[in-house]
Amino acid sequence: MMKLLRLLLFPFSILYAIGVIARNLAYDLGIFKSQQFDLPVISIGNLSVGGSGKSPMTEYLIRLLKDKYKLATLSRGYGRKTSGFRLVDLNSMSSESGDEPLQFKRKFRDITVAVCENRVEGINRLISDHELILLDDAFQHRALKPGLSLLLFDYRTLFEPQWFLPTGDLRESMWSAHRADLIIISKCPQNLQADQEQLIRSRFQNKQVFFSYLSYGNLKSVDGQIPDKDLYSINKKTKIIVLSGIANAAPLLNELASYGPDVIHHEYPDHHQFSEKNITKLVNTFHGLSGDDKLIITTEKDAQRLNTEVFREKLKGINVYFLPVEARFKEPERTEFNNLIEGYASKIGGNYRIHQEKDR
Repeated sequence: MMKLLRLLLFPFSILYAIGVIARNLAYDLGIFKSQQFDLPVISIGNLSVGGSGKSPMTEYLIRLLKDKYKLATLSRGYGRKTSGFRLVDLNSMSSESGDEPLQFKRKFRDITVAVCENRVEGINRLISDHELILLDDAFQHRALKPGLSLLLFDYRTLFEPQWFLPTGDLRESMWSAHRADLIIISKCPQNLQADQEQLIRSRFQNKQVFFSYLSYGNLKSVDGQIPDKDLYSINKKTKIIVLSGIANAAPLLNELASYGPDVIHHEYPDHHQFSEKNITKLVNTFHGLSGDDKLIITTEKDAQRLNTEVFREKLKGINVYFLPVEARFKEPERTEFNNLIEGYASKIGGNYRIHQEKDR
């Protein structure tokens, strides 16, 4: 039904594509102006709607840089009910800040996490007290020009036919990749072969391309009241309910399936604000499963939206975990990538673009 609806919306995709191309052309010709800043600004983005691994990559950069710089992350805060500039703290709710910024703050308590739909305004509010800013999902925000732009592509969809919203998932065309400084192919299989890498690099001529993969950790309690659970303790007899409200739950489902269990999937749209009805349905499904070897697993991002008094009460006494995930690179790419990022961040003047340095 959804695929049919998307096809029926094809004329609107054509209008959307024309609008996006015209807007980008206006920026490229200088009709619309982009603002630059005097401190390092790194943008992490993609061309499609969600699912390319921006959050794990943002967290990778936080880990790499947080001990060397006074660092802030700036996001739009998708799914929040507030507007304007807002600092995220440990007591924030996802409805106030968005789920991903709240996740960043709870994991990295010593950094500043802010949300603002106007990234220029957001940077102006942060610039005096920080040495480096990470922009989460800002590739399309052309009112500013980051010093370093990372563009992510999901390995599994890279060679699939794609089209503009609302028929497809593209926010802008593949040609826009020329604006990026580094290309990152995310969610790669760990056994990706050299000839496959070379084929992908050929699609991005004159760009440095890196290949990252996802690494899952142990299951962690959503409410902090039950011990962490070793992922390897799951087996084909374990009954699992997966709760997800993300753009693409396939990597999580594939990871769990590799341990053998059948999975019941309660799937909702990206950034979905769970309702009492949703959680009641989840609880009823859980209690309807026989045996004691059963649990609910969600993503770390979704877990931020379960942290309300009402939901905690409904889920009381139930084993609810989230599965943390990290972006990683294999050597020698990891060292090369880290050196590029740290080399940029250490430059005096944040908008010294690394491709300009290479051209000299």
